[in-house]
Amino acid sequence: MKKYIALALLATFTMGSCTKLDVDVESQLTGDNFPKSEDAFLAATGTIYKKFTEKYGVDIWRMQELSTDEAIITARNGGYYDQGRYISMHKHSWTPSDPSVQGAWEWGYSGISDCNRVLDLLKKAEAGELRDLYTNEVRTMRALFYFYMMDMFGNIPITTFGTTEVAKQTPRAEVFKFIEKELLEASEGLNAPPTVTQKFYGRPTKWMAYALLQKMYLNAQYYIGTPMYTESITYADKIMTGSGMSLMADYNQLFAINNGPNSETIFAAVYDANYSPGNQFTRFSLHGTLRAKYNLPFTPSNAMCTISEFYSTFNLKDDVRNATWLAGPQFLADGKTAIKNGSAQLNFTPEIILTDQATMDVGPELNGISRGVRSIKYFPDPNTNSTTRFQNNDVPVFRLGDVYLMKAEALLRSNGDAGIAVGLFNQIRKRSGAAEVTAITLDDILEERGRELAWEGWRRNDLIRFGKYEGKWGFKAGNEDINRRIFPIPATELVLNGNLNQNDGYTK
Repeated sequence: MKKYIALALLATFTMGSCTKLDVDVESQLTGDNFPKSEDAFLAATGTIYKKFTEKYGVDIWRMQELSTDEAIITARNGGYYDQGRYISMHKHSWTPSDPSVQGAWEWGYSGISDCNRVLDLLKKAEAGELRDLYTNEVRTMRALFYFYMMDMFGNIPITTFGTTEVAKQTPRAEVFKFIEKELLEASEGLNAPPTVTQKFYGRPTKWMAYALLQKMYLNAQYYIGTPMYTESITYADKIMTGSGMSLMADYNQLFAINNGPNSETIFAAVYDANYSPGNQFTRFSLHGTLRAKYNLPFTPSNAMCTISEFYSTFNLKDDVRNATWLAGPQFLADGKTAIKNGSAQLNFTPEIILTDQATMDVGPELNGISRGVRSIKYFPDPNTNSTTRFQNNDVPVFRLGDVYLMKAEALLRSNGDAGIAVGLFNQIRKRSGAAEVTAITLDDILEERGRELAWEGWRRNDLIRFGKYEGKWGFKAGNEDINRRIFPIPATELVLNGNLNQNDGYTK
């Protein structure tokens, strides 16, 4: 079991009551048992990482991907209708009462609250390098939670620990500046290993803080109305020249069952099938008849796939990323024996044909339940927990491939050196086995980001930045209100906190 998960569970059991904001931390910890050793600091901070991962791979991922052209959950003969929650994600018809919206808000502020609690605890620990390091790591994790909340909800409260005062809503531009300040300060006290080894894997490093700053600056024109492409390039360069990180030669290994620390992944949501809820890509993506092919201890649910428009971009000759999708007639591992779906061969068709438009249902016909191309990017894990159906693949959050593409984009947007941008773009192409190019446009970068970062949780962020989030795809009409670029403040939160105002375009 991965060490930080074990320590997170230990912390949950020994200090679980501390997650309540009205509990006096000193009633749980005294001067004799405040963190002193490195393991003690890991245990004290471990709950933060557990909170991040437990919903990141399903709930938060769905907010970022099901609302785009990369992923869709249709109803299949009545199954997975789920009161229309997946329809609302696909068609951008969510409301303040949507359970997915509520869940995302609770995830973000639960994580922020835990960071605030732990920071208060660390103030009482003995001064020294360990306290400083872990304080900076927690501040960086809190900045990451705030980033997701700012990205999803716009104007949000900045909260503090131990106060009875009801939090007030802060304009997005001020939240942006708060996150920026936190990252700039905290990054100075973070570890800067040449590559992210096992010791620092799944924890903030200087490179993780820089990657988040690069991402924020690339999106600054949208977030605060001020372009910051030069700053985005600066922080890409800090990673590329300051670290010893490099692109993995084997793209697929980044998402493999045993992916773990490597030369490219800067920060990941770390999963252990038996201890950390969150990664269920195999459960939701694969058809039940594929159980034998991948030696799975459970029958997949056959829910999630991609749409034909997005799959059509995986059209480059010799591109290894094409093989991350299952399309067409399906065979066992020998490549010859047909997998049967009833009396017919299982056949994943890129086109998804609905029999009921209102419920977005593909109907009961034999191959209706196999509509849509399926992802095996996070390769099916035979050691998946058969009860929970959680698998062991870690999910990259920041990696060097994204750093390259973000820098190339920032160069184009700022009229920078196009030759450098093409060179970075071609490093991604070369690794994938696809043909290199001599020139690129912003549209080329968006398409390449789709190929390179499919199902990694950045598509919504990308489409908004490129002005294409209101586009038409799948069964979404397009041309919707641009206010849909952010989600509504959940209805329950408006009731609980009278200082909150609903986002534009939504009713209470």
